[in-house]
Amino acid sequence: MTADLLLAADAGSGLWDWVWQRHTNELSWYVRPLFLVPLAWAAWRRSGWGIALTVVGLLTSMAWFPAPAVPDPQVLSFVEFEKEFLTGDWTWGEAAAAALAPLSLGAFCAALWRRSFTWGLVLLNAMALGKITWATVNDDGGTAVVVPALVGLLVGDAAMLGARARWRRRPASRADLTPGGAASSGR
Repeated sequence: MTADLLLAADAGSGLWDWVWQRHTNELSWYVRPLFLVPLAWAAWRRSGWGIALTVVGLLTSMAWFPAPAVPDPQVLSFVEFEKEFLTGDWTWGEAAAAALAPLSLGAFCAALWRRSFTWGLVLLNAMALGKITWATVNDDGGTAVVVPALVGLLVGDAAMLGARARWRRRPASRADLTPGGAASSGR
């Protein structure tokens, strides 16, 4: 291996460590689930760009906040568990578990793209409860995930239920609101 490759590998490792240190800031844990609200909005509006930008925000948000001077030991334990999970050798079961996150996000977007509030809510709740279950079953520090995940779930449910109520109160004035594609005249 050349010296250039070694330097690049070391630089990558430094960036990797920098991101994980910043992810121990619990603010990133509270912000990440909140991205499901604009993701739902973008999917409902059928905006591929909105979905893409929201996913980029979701993926980068773990590094937005400074590393805490003294991280919570439970948070540190769970972040170490996550890091080991992502960088270790995967069994078929672990690969399937890792695939659930992007597949769930895709299904969530698909449900809302197809205008199904019910399936959107079911998937939102399943994702939050799945994260909590996965975290608490696999690591003692996983209990640190519970409050941020539940806060995100409550905000997400409230936003979706509020949007649903607002949508139902709107007059049927757009062509895409009726099954035949043409807006009813109300006569």
